[in-house]
Amino acid sequence: MQIRTYWYAALCCVALPIASQPAFAKSESNGERLGDLLQLAIPTTAYSMTLFNRDAEGRNQFYKSFATNLGVTYTLKYAINKPRPDNNGDYSFPSGHTSAAFQGAAFIHKRYGLTKAIPAYLAATYVAYSRVKAKKHDVVDVTAGAAVGILSSFYFTTRKGGVDIVPLVGKNFAGVSATYSW
Repeated sequence: MQIRTYWYAALCCVALPIASQPAFAKSESNGERLGDLLQLAIPTTAYSMTLFNRDAEGRNQFYKSFATNLGVTYTLKYAINKPRPDNNGDYSFPSGHTSAAFQGAAFIHKRYGLTKAIPAYLAATYVAYSRVKAKKHDVVDVTAGAAVGILSSFYFTTRKGGVDIVPLVGKNFAGVSATYSW
């Protein structure tokens, strides 16, 4: 019963965004289509890792970082309402595709380690490239999207086992915090 629930959850992570993503249906080039698929596949992979590792704590952290990423991204989109470089629509800043891709990659990095996240970061970088190449965003849009995605995961996610080193910066101080979990 529990395995079936996991597969339904994974299917929803893929099917719902595809069904609600008009940009996916309007893709014109193979490169743009690949970017559209990767922006869904990366966070789906991150979420699936929590299922296959039976990592309930990581799954809760993923929910928080994913929801925060979407909330911040779409709040900024509607608050700023920047036109797209191809003059075919609004809400360009920040790139939602890029923020979703980098949120998933940063979650894998923070929770399971950089080595496991390198392919996800490379794929997320391709997503950003494909959005600029398709003239849906400019470099500022995808950079902001990447920052929102990375920060949302780094804020809510802790390392699963091992040492976690986090930079700390405040008004009158700077330093690092190191924690060890097992």
